[in-house]
Amino acid sequence: MTLFEAIILTIITASTPLLIAAIGELVVERAGVLNLGVEGMMIIGAAAGIAAAITTGSSTFGVLIAVLAWHRRPALTRPVQP
Repeated sequence: MTLFEAIILTIITASTPLLIAAIGELVVERAGVLNLGVEGMMIIGAAAGIAAAITTGSSTFGVLIAVLAWHRRPALTRPVQP
């Protein structure tokens, strides 16, 4: 593998999660909802998944916790109504 191929593969690998998030945000914005926290949702899910996988030693449990953390994030950060 040449240096050029290695650089291209690294770029593709690193940009895939951002591309998936951008496509999801595009669909949501077309529906009329503005969501500025896409990157934050990715970080919270990744951090919770890694912590759970390291703590339990199970990558399957880590993925489950990452999905649940991503799913529950809007409820945890929603402003409190007076």
